[in-house]
Amino acid sequence: MKFTKDEIRASMLLYAVTDRMWLKEGESLVDVAEKVLQNGATFLQIREKDLDEESFEEESEKLKALCNAYHVPFVVNDSVEIALQCGADGVHVGQSDIKGRDIRAIIGPDKILGISAGTVEQAIAAEKAGADYIGVGAVFPTSTKKDAKPMETELLRRISNSVSIPVVAIGGINAGNILKLAGSGVDGVAVVSAIFGAEDPGRATAELRELSVQMVAAHE
Repeated sequence: MKFTKDEIRASMLLYAVTDRMWLKEGESLVDVAEKVLQNGATFLQIREKDLDEESFEEESEKLKALCNAYHVPFVVNDSVEIALQCGADGVHVGQSDIKGRDIRAIIGPDKILGISAGTVEQAIAAEKAGADYIGVGAVFPTSTKKDAKPMETELLRRISNSVSIPVVAIGGINAGNILKLAGSGVDGVAVVSAIFGAEDPGRATAELRELSVQMVAAHE
């Protein structure tokens, strides 16, 4: 499934990143992901740190099929190989993943390529490397990356202004702080624990989507 540049920009609004550590007994990641998509998530990334390759690929295939049904882009975090094997819409990679590798050449022109960036220089280089969007953070303190220092809003604004491709903010974002990003120029927010760690992920998604709409509208 190919997405246009405008569709990719719009899909940054509420970018959900999976985290299986929050799953309750008897609950599958696909079950929770469906609730999240039903309630307005506009993009889905599978992030797995501990699954073996076969299980990672199987889970990715299930989530890809689910995202297809909702016409929502689906990308795999870090693993270009899994992304290609499962037919994902694309891949999201960090700075360490792109050193010495032309990811765009590996995945081809039609896959979505997201690259993490923490500086203006990294953002500009990511766009030149063929990125379709940039993930920037951590914008707030986060439990998923304990070594990440929160980013000043001014730097976030400068990064957003330095590129023509969409920018999604990530890191510690929740319903209580999302509106602090108003005026930063980002196209949306990427959320992990505030969705997958919520008591009711569906309700949390609906609330975050509404707040993200307000946040993005406040840039203007």
